[in-house]
Amino acid sequence: MKILGSFPKTRLRRMRKSRWIRNLISENNISNNDLVLPIFVREGKNKIDQIKNMPGVSRYSVDRLPSILNQVKKYRIPMVALFPYTPEIKKDQLGSEALNENNLICKSIKFIKNNFPEIGIMCDVALDPYTLHGHDGIVIKNEIDNDETIKVLIKQALLQAKMGCDVIAPSDMMDGRIKAIRQALDKNNFKNVCILSYAIKYASNFYGPFRDAVGSSSKLKNDKKTYQMDFRNSSEAYREVGLDIKEGADMVMVKPGMIYLDVINNIKNNFKVPVLAYQVSGEYSLIKNGIEKKILKEDSIIESIISFKRAGACAIVTYFAIDVAKIIKSAN
Repeated sequence: MKILGSFPKTRLRRMRKSRWIRNLISENNISNNDLVLPIFVREGKNKIDQIKNMPGVSRYSVDRLPSILNQVKKYRIPMVALFPYTPEIKKDQLGSEALNENNLICKSIKFIKNNFPEIGIMCDVALDPYTLHGHDGIVIKNEIDNDETIKVLIKQALLQAKMGCDVIAPSDMMDGRIKAIRQALDKNNFKNVCILSYAIKYASNFYGPFRDAVGSSSKLKNDKKTYQMDFRNSSEAYREVGLDIKEGADMVMVKPGMIYLDVINNIKNNFKVPVLAYQVSGEYSLIKNGIEKKILKEDSIIESIISFKRAGACAIVTYFAIDVAKIIKSAN
């Protein structure tokens, strides 16, 4: 059969024929400025210990933070997110250690501000790393009491701001906490401290390795479905984001990220606010284990991160932050 010379008229492969042209017309790209690195801190001195279910991720005593922060500085990653591994002896039913001016997070904030002032700091506002029951709030009569929890969260947020935290990130999912925290910050002259609300935090099965990392998994007797979002829902996310923006949130988080790309996209398109995505521990571990077992190639890391940008995220909280920054640098 004779094929006419003009067939096909449109050849999309022309725009894929070489690397330079693929780079020229790429719609989405990732840079070091899009990354936030989570860091786990622990008690003790001169301690770095590998987290069992998160290959390549460790906990650091405060004095050993430079071993990871020097890389953050080298690759110009703009912000880190701090999470504490609280000793059992310091946990109680009320999460009192969250309000201790000498707790792990407070010591870490001061250390980073004194030694790495160019690095932004984000801190979770929630009680689960500090409670014996592993929940994000105060338990009264076997229920998470919303309003009593908020009273503690306000104090926790103010303490973190006082220590020098740049971005307060309430991840507790209590109703009304953004307004209460914003009012308290403004009243106490912390008007320039940002609030990144975990507005959309699903009751996900992908948090397991993280809970091990902060030591809350063995304590959690019940699930968190009475306060975290139902993973069957997406329209509910509009209400969560709308309320939190109205109450004073500067940015919002979608967590987990990879399996909720549709939600990220919808929120970005409808609210036009900065949306961050969290590539959570379960998502990270699946990819990392796949690479180590040679089921996946290292390129899968970048592919996963680009998916967040393509969906509309302005930044990604990921345990791959340094890996991604290294790949970006080597490509330039």
